[in-house]
Amino acid sequence: MTDEVRTHYGDDTPLDARWYVVHTYSGYENKVKEDLEKTIENRGLQDLIMEVKYPTEQVTEFKEGSKEPKTVLRKVYPGYVMVKMIMTDKTWYVVRNTSGVTGFVGPGSKPIPLTDEEVTAMGIERIRLKLDIEIGESVRVISGPFNNFIGTVQSIDTEKQRVKLLISLFGKDTPIELDFVEVQKL
Repeated sequence: MTDEVRTHYGDDTPLDARWYVVHTYSGYENKVKEDLEKTIENRGLQDLIMEVKYPTEQVTEFKEGSKEPKTVLRKVYPGYVMVKMIMTDKTWYVVRNTSGVTGFVGPGSKPIPLTDEEVTAMGIERIRLKLDIEIGESVRVISGPFNNFIGTVQSIDTEKQRVKLLISLFGKDTPIELDFVEVQKL
């Protein structure tokens, strides 16, 4: 890593910002996000650290003694914040030394960026995936209730990033629709 901003690798391949996972003290996710966003603005690092977030989901809860359900936002990954950035010594230092941050997720002190598939599957960002399969090919389902089922591709919707399969369920061909991240070419 260097302090200089590189826009390309040596072979003219664009150097893209990647998503990294940062571990925080439990309950400090919002404080870390706010502090990091202030630091990015104050130091003018918007071109190096693009986005900071922690995924949430809406859940309906029933509180004791109340008959009315209440919809609340719950953190999907408590104790973690996701940061989209170009990794340099400077950006590593800024994120690592933000109050409430205990470190990057990865072996030792070397942060490992998330893959596009992980980013999409975790609900951080919808990245357009290219699926290298064709209609009529067999694929393996790699997550969800049909995990490890083999299916035949019936249609591919690149816009919605969905694929329709026919799987054999109880000896009968059954159509199912899945996200690209849920299937793998055989």
